[in-house]
Amino acid sequence: MMKNAKDTDRFDKWITILQERVPWDEYILLPLTPALYIVQKDSDRIVKCRCGHEFGDYRVNWKLSALIYVRDDQEKLSEVYKGLEQPDLKWMQLREYYCPGCGSQLEVEALPRGAPPDFEFLPDLDTFYGKWLQRPLPQTVEFKDMTAEVIRSWCS
Repeated sequence: MMKNAKDTDRFDKWITILQERVPWDEYILLPLTPALYIVQKDSDRIVKCRCGHEFGDYRVNWKLSALIYVRDDQEKLSEVYKGLEQPDLKWMQLREYYCPGCGSQLEVEALPRGAPPDFEFLPDLDTFYGKWLQRPLPQTVEFKDMTAEVIRSWCS
C-alpha cells in the first residue's frame, strides 16, 4: 500500500534515467520492455533497442523485425524444460525473440502452433501525453495497429 502520493514528475525522472543509460540521442517517449523503447526519431515514432537497433514504426509489432528461434522439437525444448515439465509439442511452440543488433533476448512466448506473434502493447501516445501528462506531442499519429498492412505488403 502506498503511504504517500507519487511525485508529479515521476515519469519525467524515470525517462531521464533511462535516457542516460542508452548510447543514442533520440528522445524516449515510453519504455516497452527493459531493452526496448518507443522513441521520437525526426517525425517518426519507432521502436528502438538499447543497443541502437531500430525495429521501425511503433504501431507495427516489433517481433516481425526480430530474429526468432523456435523451440519446436523435444531436443530444443529439453534445454529449457526437463522431464514431465515439457509441454505438448503437438499443441504449442516456444518462440524466442532476439535483437538483430546486439543479440539480446527480448521476449519469449509460448503459443499454439501457427499462431501469430502476440502484440502485447500498443500505447495511445497522443492520449497519454495530451491528457495524462498535459503536454501534447508536436504531431499526432493515427492510433492504429499497422501490423496487418505490413504483412499484406509482403504478399504483393
